[in-house]
Amino acid sequence: MTNSKRFIQRLSQLVALPSISCTSAEWDMSNRAVIDQLASWLEPLGFSCEIQELPDNKANLIATLGSGSGGLVLSGHTDTVPCNPERWDQDPFTLRDSNNRFYGLGATDMKGFFPVALAAIENLGEQLQKLKQPLIILATADEESSMSGARALAEAGKPKARYAVIGEPTGMRPIRMHKGITMASVRIQGLAGHSSNPALGHNALETMHEVLGELLAFRGELQKQHQHTGFEVQVPTLNPGYIHGGDNPNRICGHCEMHFDLRPLPGMHIDELHKQLADRLLPIGHRCNTPITLTRLIGDIEPFEEPATSALVQIAEKLTGNPSESAAFATEAPFLQALGMQTIVMGPGSINQAHQPNEYIEHSEIQPAIDAIQALILRCCNE
Repeated sequence: MTNSKRFIQRLSQLVALPSISCTSAEWDMSNRAVIDQLASWLEPLGFSCEIQELPDNKANLIATLGSGSGGLVLSGHTDTVPCNPERWDQDPFTLRDSNNRFYGLGATDMKGFFPVALAAIENLGEQLQKLKQPLIILATADEESSMSGARALAEAGKPKARYAVIGEPTGMRPIRMHKGITMASVRIQGLAGHSSNPALGHNALETMHEVLGELLAFRGELQKQHQHTGFEVQVPTLNPGYIHGGDNPNRICGHCEMHFDLRPLPGMHIDELHKQLADRLLPIGHRCNTPITLTRLIGDIEPFEEPATSALVQIAEKLTGNPSESAAFATEAPFLQALGMQTIVMGPGSINQAHQPNEYIEHSEIQPAIDAIQALILRCCNE
């Protein structure tokens, strides 16, 4: 199947459809062409295709075969990150078959999952129409930026099934947990004045010095209180990643801004963390006569954990021969799990290839993934 003409043709067509998702408007694109292409492949197989329209000409696809209260969702995102064509050895939007690898933007993260799922479905032959529970192919928008697609699905309360597998590149190792992420800005409004007399102003940089110390103390307390041995980095992390303030050495700094990210462990709640941050940081601004504004920069992604005893985790471990693990990256899993489905992340390819020039998926990874997904469908849709 690795060299199947149909598989290569499908992957080539998906790679050729630019669907970059980016917080910067100059890079951001529609994913609608990818959604329409997937629907054109699924409808002839008997799937009923619902297209959920989103702002900015984006869309989700919910393609359903069969009916019932159980079944399986196979989910993937249709967007890619931006790329730097000058750093590629080829056109990123033209699939290249070389060195037993398929090269192209999204080949592994994660347009490559859809031809794998389609091959697994077609290999079922007559068994496809005899499934006792529904099979749903879910294709989402904007996973690489705002996760607006997954958020819209959660708000709409669909799709519904018993199990959900998100085909992010994990080397077909079942991922049952990952940290969450929130990003925030701290903006401090000081009062500028001549530096020869500090009484003429309120120095925002000096306030930021206190704020940074309080943030690092908060991080230390969180790391003492929360550990999870299932993660390589077993504690929550907080990273101050950006700071800017003032305009001249002889002027009291009138404004300062810092951005940071916080990655909580499963069991920690982002809203509560933001409340604790506000309770600790805002009083510093009041004391220094430099008002502080704490603002979230992105939509939060909650931590995710599927119990090791979950039926889906045990099914996936048995089918792949791989024990379940944690991941360092965030996914759409919390949104699907919130819809009531047992959820894991598992797909072909390596996350190390994601977001890199000359992104590729190995030929050798494809057939084992097709076999595992085919077996997963038969197991989860025949209960």
